[in-house]
Amino acid sequence: MKYSKATDYALHTMLFLTAATPQKPIGVQQLAERQSVSPTYLSKILTKLVKAGMIESITGVNGGYRLKRNWEDISFLDIIHAIEGSASLFDCSFDHGPGCPIQKVVLSAEEKMEELL
Repeated sequence: MKYSKATDYALHTMLFLTAATPQKPIGVQQLAERQSVSPTYLSKILTKLVKAGMIESITGVNGGYRLKRNWEDISFLDIIHAIEGSASLFDCSFDHGPGCPIQKVVLSAEEKMEELL
């Protein structure tokens, strides 16, 4: 399993925002420079994090992005789901139903991974 670069950038962005002054928004340009990524590309990622309710966008001259309250409750899995979606990692190609032994193993592993994240 491999997560996209967007997820990597989202996780790092959230880390940068947790280390920032809580009330002072950080501009997309600054966040992009810290990660050596295009501001346009990072803006798309930030939009997903805003829609997921993890960060907020502040408009204006001193605008940017900052964490919302209760950020301590945000898990790695929440961030991954905001970027990648929450679909199962495995989709059995055959119509075995819930008794498929391969699907049982993969879904069990997926549940354990989600518990850790």
